[in-house]
Amino acid sequence: MTGDAAVRVSINGEWREVSPETPVAELLRTLGISTPRVAVEYNREILPKPRYAETRLCEGDELEIVTFVGGG
Repeated sequence: MTGDAAVRVSINGEWREVSPETPVAELLRTLGISTPRVAVEYNREILPKPRYAETRLCEGDELEIVTFVGGG
């Protein structure tokens, strides 16, 4: 993180520090998570994929990230 103070967010129950105003889409890229097979719950509501780029993280936000795995 450069210059700005970090904010703490909960990701799947684990508190992490991120740069203020980080978009959810950028967080997913940073975590190496591909968006076609992912669902994100943001503060206890499902976040529609089109809103990943515009939804910015703030202190205390809670995310649950679920990736789907195909197989048989």
